[in-house]
Amino acid sequence: MQIRPFRGWRYATGPEGDVGDFIAPPYDVLTQKDKEDLLGKSEKNIVSVDLPHVPPSGLGPDEVYQQAACTMDNWRCSGVLLQETSPAIYAYEQSFNWAGKSYSRRGMICAVRASELGRDVIPHEHTFAGPRADRFRLTEYTRMQISPILGFFADPQSTVESLLWQAAEGKPLSKGQLHEVDERLWPVTNEGLIAEISVALKEVPVFIADGHHRYATALSYANSLRASGQADETHESNFIMFCLISQQDPGLLVLPTHRVIRGLSSSFTVPSMVKRLVDFDWQRCSVDDANLSDADSFLKRYGKGAMAFMGTDPAEIWIAKLTNPEVMKAVAADETEAWRELDVSVLHKLVIDKALAEWRTDDLFIDYTPDGKAVLAACQSGRAQLGVCLQGTPLDSVRRIALAGTTMPHKSTYFHPKPATGMVLKSLE
Repeated sequence: MQIRPFRGWRYATGPEGDVGDFIAPPYDVLTQKDKEDLLGKSEKNIVSVDLPHVPPSGLGPDEVYQQAACTMDNWRCSGVLLQETSPAIYAYEQSFNWAGKSYSRRGMICAVRASELGRDVIPHEHTFAGPRADRFRLTEYTRMQISPILGFFADPQSTVESLLWQAAEGKPLSKGQLHEVDERLWPVTNEGLIAEISVALKEVPVFIADGHHRYATALSYANSLRASGQADETHESNFIMFCLISQQDPGLLVLPTHRVIRGLSSSFTVPSMVKRLVDFDWQRCSVDDANLSDADSFLKRYGKGAMAFMGTDPAEIWIAKLTNPEVMKAVAADETEAWRELDVSVLHKLVIDKALAEWRTDDLFIDYTPDGKAVLAACQSGRAQLGVCLQGTPLDSVRRIALAGTTMPHKSTYFHPKPATGMVLKSLE
């Protein structure tokens, strides 16, 4: 990949550099209430620009994007946002706790040249037209990349990490806490050091972890400017803001994304589904024995591929493991072996698409969450008829799927934590 520094825009703060009231999670994980809560902290929170309408699953009215652009322009003109005096890359650290352990994830925010997917930038998910249209219109109006794309790369000798963090010592210029994650940012402007990092990454691809829609949008935007003669190959639109994390970083967590299902017919029960799934081995356990706050660790006790099913009966959970992998070849013959081995592939092909067909209605709806306890609560309250908890997809599986040129089933991964939106912004002008 080709990287380069950029003159980022950051929130103007006092000596402490606290941006906690101004930053937000990425737009696509937020609800209207989340937006209101963030704006309750500060009317200058980045969410007022990055999430002009809810939900962002399709194109909104032009006026919401016009308002977002007006807000952005006002912030730049009034000094709410200030631009770096020199081009920089950014050392970025997130410290957090998960499942009783403490982590400190270190990354680099920089600009990566936009290229067609598959060589320098490798995806693992499909994108959808509605979210792309929303992000494209926001980009057209604001002329800004607001949220970094999360990517991981191979850094076997930790060359990039050691070079970057040699220059990032001392007090961070921006810091804040977001949802119990401590966020810290150091601009690095040393041209020689940036050149060394650029050389180290020249032949290294980046795998998109999170932000496929934002990348597809940024690439389309750059292509449209060049096609219309408004930009050449050196224009800022050709470089997309990434947060790059070494795949060796122990803080690069891939959490499972669980399923909450409703809209099945009233005759559905978990025992009746179990009878249909003859290629699985089943065990029952008490809810009291299941630690779904860390469903990944709980399910690992039952072995690779184990997943948990629960219905409206609050007393028990059914643990399933596929005993005959050959059935996946029959239902997914066109997919790679790596794809067929994914827990989410097994779930969707054999359970959701096949075993649940008898009870499927036009109102079938699947919600997604990384919170195992929320899955159980939805079933116990009657808001869902079926909940499924999964183990996390291994990072190596993500790489194998991406390198094979295929894509994973929808919502196969949940990289945690997300990079905060608003730590630094990249102009497209």
